[in-house]
Amino acid sequence: MLLRVRITLPDRPGALGQVARTLGVAGADIVQVVVLERLGGRAVDDFTVVWPGASRVERLLAGLAAIPGVQVDGVWKAIGAPVNGGHDAELLAQVAANPADGLATLVDAVPGLLAADWAAAAMVPADWATRNGAGGGTGPGVIYASWRAPSPLRLPEVTPLRARPMTEPGGARYAVAPFGRAGLVLVVARTDDDDLPAAAFHITEVDRIAQLVRAAAVILGDRLDSVVTPATAQRM
Repeated sequence: MLLRVRITLPDRPGALGQVARTLGVAGADIVQVVVLERLGGRAVDDFTVVWPGASRVERLLAGLAAIPGVQVDGVWKAIGAPVNGGHDAELLAQVAANPADGLATLVDAVPGLLAADWAAAAMVPADWATRNGAGGGTGPGVIYASWRAPSPLRLPEVTPLRARPMTEPGGARYAVAPFGRAGLVLVVARTDDDDLPAAAFHITEVDRIAQLVRAAAVILGDRLDSVVTPATAQRM
């Protein structure tokens, strides 16, 4: 199976090689490394690895924990092959080529781009925060949800509408990005699975989602203003 392993490590010569060797000794076959951050002598890297399904991940975590200065920020299953920023332009081209299904195209594609479990586009009423705080209101209405989204789908508190990462007490990790039109917002989620603690969305991932959403909003334009909330989420 494919695993995504997020590691914070010293930003010094040899540290990356030591992590790579440890992953290999544990049985992981590295297929991609993405540098998310390099700041203050530390780096945050995402490793996508092929992991033998019969092997226990605890062996991998123990090996990494033995490296001085290394911290494992999360381990979670990756759906499909890893993709990079070069696919963002291709996705936006697909949205532009078929704007009638552009919102669904975006929602369905984002989980694969960000190694997330699911995504959903939701409509947030202008007065939802006030009504929700007073004990009224039912929260955002789901416009479209991707494959693997839970049913019924409960969304987190997303107001105020601004791009940001979120973590709920139960462990679900979210990234939220507003379209800037009609109270529409994209919610992307990661959840723990089989005792694997998924990593929170990094700020670079949130920025990437926000850029995709802003570009899609420009492409789709007035179509987003006419979105009507259905009673239940649509799924592929």
